[in-house]
Amino acid sequence: MSTKQQSKSLDNINASVSTSHIKGWRRLFAFMGPAYMISVGYMDPGNWATDIAGGSLYGYKLIWVLAMSNLIAILLQSLSARLGIVTGRDLAQASRESYPPFVNFILYLLAELAIAACDLAEVIGMAIGIKLLFGLPLIWGVSITVLDTFLLLFLLNFGVRKMEAFIIALVVLIGCCFGVEMFFAHPDGAEIVKGLIPSLPDAQALAIATGIIGATVMPHNLYLHSSLVQTRKIERTEPEIKKAIKFNIIDSVIALNLALFVNAAILILAASSFNKVGLKVTGIEQAHELLTPLMGTGLAAVLFAIALIAAGQSSTITGTLAGQIIMEGYLNLRLQPWVRRIITRLLAIVPAMVTILYAGESVTDELLIASQIILSMQLGFAIVPLIHFVSNKKKMGTFAIKTYTKILSWTSAAIIVGLNIALVYDAVKGIISSSSSPILMGCLLIPLCVFFLSVLVYIIIKPIVSKHQEKEYTAHGEPQTLQLNTDFTYNKIAIPVDFSIVDSKAISKALSLGGNSCEYILIHVVESTNAMLYGKDSGDLESNEDKKKLENYCDQIKAIGYTCKVQLGYGNAAKAIATIVNETESNLVVMAAHGHKGVKDILFGTTLDKVRHGINVPLMIA
Repeated sequence: MSTKQQSKSLDNINASVSTSHIKGWRRLFAFMGPAYMISVGYMDPGNWATDIAGGSLYGYKLIWVLAMSNLIAILLQSLSARLGIVTGRDLAQASRESYPPFVNFILYLLAELAIAACDLAEVIGMAIGIKLLFGLPLIWGVSITVLDTFLLLFLLNFGVRKMEAFIIALVVLIGCCFGVEMFFAHPDGAEIVKGLIPSLPDAQALAIATGIIGATVMPHNLYLHSSLVQTRKIERTEPEIKKAIKFNIIDSVIALNLALFVNAAILILAASSFNKVGLKVTGIEQAHELLTPLMGTGLAAVLFAIALIAAGQSSTITGTLAGQIIMEGYLNLRLQPWVRRIITRLLAIVPAMVTILYAGESVTDELLIASQIILSMQLGFAIVPLIHFVSNKKKMGTFAIKTYTKILSWTSAAIIVGLNIALVYDAVKGIISSSSSPILMGCLLIPLCVFFLSVLVYIIIKPIVSKHQEKEYTAHGEPQTLQLNTDFTYNKIAIPVDFSIVDSKAISKALSLGGNSCEYILIHVVESTNAMLYGKDSGDLESNEDKKKLENYCDQIKAIGYTCKVQLGYGNAAKAIATIVNETESNLVVMAAHGHKGVKDILFGTTLDKVRHGINVPLMIA
């Protein structure tokens, strides 16, 4: 096990939940939570589309796919949790250590594509739920989903346990809705048992089965779980790590079986309501419309819509966290959470809105199924590294997985990769044969498929044949040899002022640092409309008055024996200050902090931070 210092995954909530003070069986509840956060990804709106299509087209015959997917999910999520608990790294950080930069960048792009596909399903699913419940047009529902962007930020303010409680409440709501639906549906128990026998009636069943797997075992959940388990603070001893692994496996089994119940309920609902009477329903809206006449109660349709909204809302929260983990782990790039959320949501909303506007609302279900197939195709690129890492005794020590677990893991990977290769082969063959320019289409698609297959083969064999030392993951690089100069003195200090009560603090601090031998440059930026348009040629009242005020400050400084000059800037404050600092070759900037935040930052800006990025000398905040 690695003991070197490394960046922590989701460091704002890392080790934020204490577990050591709880004894006995109640300690299990301290570890419960991460798997429920994961489980919502296994019952998001993308699952609904594939489950409804599978149940209405093939009755109970694809239940075995759900059962198999759930077993694979439990295995893989337990491996993901093991990696995070033992190594203190998430899957993205571990990949960064083990693969070269180019391969890691490809893995990052594929992981981002998976999150975008997942978020697309959540956007469309929530929009459909809003339409079904409130009668709003689908395009309005897609627009409304932008508003949930800040829900994650709000929940994180209350701590990870409160966020987990919120997610669990949504999971319970979904489960209760489908529990009632099953009461109305009167499914055939004998047919359900027969559905556990593996079979694929035709090529379309293969596509739907692959979509079900992609909707069930989500690649971004593997990244997320390996990070969320690190929110539990444990003693780094072998017995305590072993207990943490055991408790997280129990958590995963319970949570993912609840997700299986929801997925199976959707498929069984479609089979018993639609396939039973010969209706081929492939759309969520169509399913909703038919529930009331088939079941004889309007409550079934209402519960269906409520559960759909809850599924989309819960999944969007976990998708955001997964995006943050992937970006930080692969790229060492940290964005503010709201920026990350906006980017993720726009990547989903833009394709959804464009498709709805140009192709109509009827194609949304095809988009949902396509998004799940995309997710499934990314799975191999997350599963293969994960299995390698938890098998590595150098990384995992005594907690490396045993031989029988390796066999099960690689068998699961082979099933998923095999299904996807078959699906891609059929899809590419169909596209080429139906194209008006089959040779051109073949020249575009075949090299692309060969490239990604080569990447997959590389990540499979590289850890086996490579003998070189892995690079230790670190978020900020190695510490540098410092070039220290204790005799340095400032000869030119820039002091931006805005004629407020904090100016005295900034000027006083600058004078104490520079002394009498230093030259002081007072800076003020005129931000009037004329100043923004005409710069120093504006000559308006505000510019003239500000110059007089600045000279008044300068005279006061000169009166006590210091050297001083004034400089007016125009337009954007941060840009103008940085320009003056660079042009005057000042070697220190002293600015006063105003202490505003939140809404005031949005209204008045964050000049300090922007100035810092525009200069190459130290900035001191008084």
